[in-house]
Amino acid sequence: MIMHKGDQTLAIRALKSAAPYIRMYKGKTFVVKAGGGVFADTESTRVLIEQIAILHYFGVRVVMVHGGGPQLTELSDALGLTTRMVEGRRVTDQKSIDVTAMVLNGLINTRILGICRDLDIDAVGISGVDAGLVRAHKRPPVKVAANGEMVDYGFVGDIDAVDATVIRKLLDNGLMPVVSPLSADQTGVLLNINADTVAAAIGAALGAEKLVLCTGAPGILGNVEDPGSLISYTDLPGLKRLREEGRILDGMLPKAKAIEDAIRGGVRRVHVVSYKAPEGILGEVFTNEGTGTLIVADINALTPAEQESAQAGG
Repeated sequence: MIMHKGDQTLAIRALKSAAPYIRMYKGKTFVVKAGGGVFADTESTRVLIEQIAILHYFGVRVVMVHGGGPQLTELSDALGLTTRMVEGRRVTDQKSIDVTAMVLNGLINTRILGICRDLDIDAVGISGVDAGLVRAHKRPPVKVAANGEMVDYGFVGDIDAVDATVIRKLLDNGLMPVVSPLSADQTGVLLNINADTVAAAIGAALGAEKLVLCTGAPGILGNVEDPGSLISYTDLPGLKRLREEGRILDGMLPKAKAIEDAIRGGVRRVHVVSYKAPEGILGEVFTNEGTGTLIVADINALTPAEQESAQAGG
């Protein structure tokens, strides 16, 4: 690669602009959750992890939580298993939970670790089962608000508690945890839990500075049919209004719930960014403009300086 003088000037200018954020976030904890869509091919996965690597190199304590929905659906279809989604959440029977373990703890987690090794990130793969990280119970049948149907989600879990001891030990030793959301109840029965939900719970347990949700969309959209309707920032009341107005649908529903849980649990800021953009995470974290959607507890509760930063994307 040949860098011209103009390129060097731009690179130095970018580093100078990012320096205040680098100082601010060094030693802070970020939880970064990536949906399974990014793992469809190795190149997309690498682009994402390269951004996470830079956070790691700059001294941010990064915890990566991953999903694997598309890969799980693909393998289930190949095995002749029926996939059913209700309000963005997967119904999981006994055969499906076995496939879930294969995909999340095996295929996806190991693929991420392989790229981390190439990028010189000392990463360790774990799941919600390891060291009692995520303690859950089997979700009882619930009534779906949309049509009143009673749905048994099967081997799907609701979180009782998160014991983040194992994650803190890894972070304290300079390691990056890569977390599969597969969890278990107190008897060891495996349970599938939405990765956004797990990321939010881990973020709250760690008192994370940021939770970054990487999606196929550029952020939260005012109109799901219009990528140009990106909402740059909002707060919990604003998020509630979007849901009530029907502008948050399907897979965004569990994300919205995760965002609320994370912020109410103590995570300072949540960002929704695109995993398709090579600068999605870094542009959101290290620039004034941002690239996605920032969500805080209450915009009005921020100081004027903080409101300016929030409007800019920081």
